Amino acid sequence: MATKRIARTTWEGSLIDGKGLVGLASSGVGEFPVTWASRAEQPNGRTSPEELIAGAHSACFSMALSHTLTGAGTPPTRLDTEAEVAFQPGTGITGIHLTVTGEVPGLDEAGFTKAAEDAKANCPVSQALSGTTITLTARLA
Repeated sequence: MATKRIARTTWEGSLIDGKGLVGLASSGVGEFPVTWASRAEQPNGRTSPEELIAGAHSACFSMALSHTLTGAGTPPTRLDTEAEVAFQPGTGITGIHLTVTGEVPGLDEAGFTKAAEDAKANCPVSQALSGTTITLTARLA
């Protein structure tokens, strides 16, 4: 059975001067303030759609990589993943770069890189963002 997750945003005011609040409704873990300035300039304690995408992508990729490695008989001890989403005002998201460092007993660098490339191609968030260039740096700790 498919699962569904819900997030809600309340926005007040114009794009440039307004502000919003993004709530993670399904989990109830919190609400996060968002503004145009936090998206196009500095965060200043507020989030952006791109940061939320980066969080979703880093989590999905980590899960996919863990699954791939475990299925190959080399479960990871630890994976540290960063997703950097580039946003250009007036253009949109221009690229995503994933960086992963893994502790995987019994696996060499080439095997880790191959598994990471597979996870990048097959994680559902990567697939949803397939219209965007996604690059990867993978290394063992």
